[in-house]
Amino acid sequence: MSDENVKESTERVNEAGLTSKTKGKYPIHCLTIIGQIEGHAEAGAGMKTTKYEHVIPQLIEVQEDPDIKGLLIILNTVGGDVEAGLAISELICGMTKPTASIVLGGGHSIGIPLAVSADRSFIVPTATMTVHPVRHSGTIIGVSQTMDYLEAIQDRITSFVAKNSKISQERFTELMLKTGQLIMDVGTVLNGNQAVEEGLIDQIGYLSDALEFLYSKIEKTK
Repeated sequence: MSDENVKESTERVNEAGLTSKTKGKYPIHCLTIIGQIEGHAEAGAGMKTTKYEHVIPQLIEVQEDPDIKGLLIILNTVGGDVEAGLAISELICGMTKPTASIVLGGGHSIGIPLAVSADRSFIVPTATMTVHPVRHSGTIIGVSQTMDYLEAIQDRITSFVAKNSKISQERFTELMLKTGQLIMDVGTVLNGNQAVEEGLIDQIGYLSDALEFLYSKIEKTK
C-alpha cells in the first residue's frame, strides 16, 4: 500500500470510524455503530454519535463492491433516532452478502433491530440490551392521533424484531412494557445470556466467532 493510501485509510478511521476492507481470509467490511444513532436532528454537543448519512453510503458500497465479501456490524449503542435506526436495519436486512452483528457493551433501544438485522447475531456475556417503549423527546401535541402514531412506530419495531429473530412479537412487547425493573421507566434490561435465552440474539460469541461465521457463509455462497 502506498504512503498516500495509508494516509487516506488512517484519516477514514480517525474522522468517521471507517475501515478499509480487512486483510484476513476474506475481505470483510467492518461497520461500527457507537454512541447515539443520529437521524434528522443533531445530537447534543460532546455526545458520541453514529450518523445515518455516513452509514447508508457504506452499506451501498459493501453491497456493490465485488471485492467485499461480507459485513461485520459492531454495536455499542444507547439507541437514538427510531426512523434512522429502522432505515439502517432494513438496508442491512436486504443485503445479499453475508452479514453478522456482535453486541459489545450495549445494544439498547433501536440498537436491537440493528443487532437482529444481520444473518446471525452475537453478543458477549457482559453486554446488555434494554427493551423499552418508543420515547419521544421534545414537544408533542397531546391528542389521540399522536399516541396512535407512536404506537404505529412501536408496532413497526416489534414486528421487525420478531421477523428477524427467534422471539415472538408478543413476548418482545411484554418485555418492553414490563414494570418494576427500571426505576424511572418501564422495560427490561437483558444481559448477554438472557438475550440469547429469550431468542432475541442468536448466540453468545466474540469477534472470532462472528468472523468464523462470515468466512463459513462466504465459502458456502462461492
